[in-house]
Amino acid sequence: MTDMKSSKAPGEELGTIERELHIDADPEVVFDVVSSPEHLTEWWPDEARYSSVPGEAGRIGFRKDDGEGITWEQFTVVDAAPPRHFSFRWTHLEGEKAAPGNSFLVRFDLEPAGTGTRLRMTESGFRERGWDEAKIAAEYHAHVDGWGHFLPRLVSYGAKVGSSR
Repeated sequence: MTDMKSSKAPGEELGTIERELHIDADPEVVFDVVSSPEHLTEWWPDEARYSSVPGEAGRIGFRKDDGEGITWEQFTVVDAAPPRHFSFRWTHLEGEKAAPGNSFLVRFDLEPAGTGTRLRMTESGFRERGWDEAKIAAEYHAHVDGWGHFLPRLVSYGAKVGSSR
């Protein structure tokens, strides 16, 4: 089973994105897939340069629409507790320490589920940025669309890695 569902109803608060996925792989495999830069680039950013050590700053990069160059986003690991939890903050300005108010917090919580893993992903921090309602809504919907594109890739890639072990 490789389903993806939202635990928020349409029109609810624009403060947190929540998704629950089932991945046909053990939690140890899924943890590697969501925490390792080498695996991350197989389903999310085009480039990833960071250490999976809490507090370590790095960055992830997405190829520009025109294919010319990379747009870099700051990335700081918050917590890594294999194989149950991985979290990071991202999109803070270069040179700033990631914190509530200047970045988004993404959490991956994993638990065994049958022959695979139940992964709960949450992204929060939209309201904490100090933006007006229009900017919050625009960013929130852009991230909903982004996760809608990338999380199915996580499901299939995680299952692929799991089947090869």
